[in-house]
Amino acid sequence: MYYIGIMSGTSLDGIDLVLVSFTPQPTLICSLLHSYPVGLKQQLQQLCQPGINEIELLGPTEQQLAYCYAAGVAALLAKAGLAASQISAIGCHGQTVRHRPDGQYPFTIQIGDMHKLAMLCQIPVIADFRRKDIAYGGQGAPLVPAFHRAVFDKADKRRAIVNIGGIANVTLLNEGAAVTGFDTGPGNALLDNWVMYCHGKPYDEHGRFCRQGQLQPELLAAMLSDSYFARAAPKSTGREYFNLDWLQQFKPERYNAADVQRTLCRLTAQSIANSLDNAVQQVYVCGGGVHNPLIMEDLSVLLTRCNVSSTAVLGVDPDWVEAMAFAWLAWAYQHQVTGNLPEVTGASKACVLGVAYQP
Repeated sequence: MYYIGIMSGTSLDGIDLVLVSFTPQPTLICSLLHSYPVGLKQQLQQLCQPGINEIELLGPTEQQLAYCYAAGVAALLAKAGLAASQISAIGCHGQTVRHRPDGQYPFTIQIGDMHKLAMLCQIPVIADFRRKDIAYGGQGAPLVPAFHRAVFDKADKRRAIVNIGGIANVTLLNEGAAVTGFDTGPGNALLDNWVMYCHGKPYDEHGRFCRQGQLQPELLAAMLSDSYFARAAPKSTGREYFNLDWLQQFKPERYNAADVQRTLCRLTAQSIANSLDNAVQQVYVCGGGVHNPLIMEDLSVLLTRCNVSSTAVLGVDPDWVEAMAFAWLAWAYQHQVTGNLPEVTGASKACVLGVAYQP
């Protein structure tokens, strides 16, 4: 029984697709990174910020996104040598364009026409995972801690699983104790935004731009004074908050551009480190941030009491953990297993998450 997981995150660096079996533990069979067409990526970036006549843009973008997801599924199946009929379901996160869990009327929006995706692939699609948690008073995020518990909670030592995507989140595991987790703040998104602004590049490859700069303690302290970092969990955030507009309040033009990049790198690491209690002994990192050597170096410097490494040492490729989580959520939906953790999201009850779309 195979499941496909599709994750397109806040960094918009591409669509992660995985093929997973459950025997009974989730096992990665095949993986693929599928690129966005340039025009579609630009439309998604536009929708992530308030604009004029957004609905007219959203409608066709959802359709294009479904076709893009379906092309990725076809490529993954071809790579694995499997037919659509061999897949139980696709778990698709959709593309988040708004996440506002704290207002009078909390909401979150992940777009992509899932009826179209199911029709194109001829495979059932399970999607819309976040809104039921919000309906029960939760943040709707992060959802990966339930998967982290299922896969990584096997030690008697307190460990943290840190996912560094566009936004960073942490899951705190301790065998026999309640799981906790939340978004710590920016991950790669601000770093990517700043290098794009300065050099027109989508990301800082190998941290080269960052290495040219010097840490600016005053700038770092100012950014860390943002009220989000002091808030108690449950909490979640997104690129609609941590973006270049947020950065502008700190007047980055007063600093060397590479110094800003270096300080943003430390901001990611420092906000993660500040979120971990002294009982944590092991830190395992996944997501795109694991490939930024300076983020990993900063985490090691800030967390001298901990062993900091990649989830690869636990046998799970760090690039595909989040996509695997949504394959697992599809499996959980079909097996009526709850997919949220109220102690993480703040929901009033544990729920089976998702909505089924049939071909």
